[in-house]
Amino acid sequence: MQFKILGEILRIETIASGHGIRELRRLNRAYGKASWRKRKGTARIRLRDGSVKLAELHWYEGHGKGRKEVKIKKYLGKQND
Repeated sequence: MQFKILGEILRIETIASGHGIRELRRLNRAYGKASWRKRKGTARIRLRDGSVKLAELHWYEGHGKGRKEVKIKKYLGKQND
């Protein structure tokens, strides 16, 4: 599903880092070696159909690589359609 993040991501937390990341080998092969962290946060997003929702997002972040593979984990609270 494609979506656009509206504004900034809030309540960012690191949920895994280094060897605690299950997909570390794949990330290093796909994007290059880095100090990887798996992160989560909340943001308002616009879905492909135009609806705007509050969602919990998960992604990988590598030092010097930026944010990679952002995915919607779940929708939160009141939803604006």
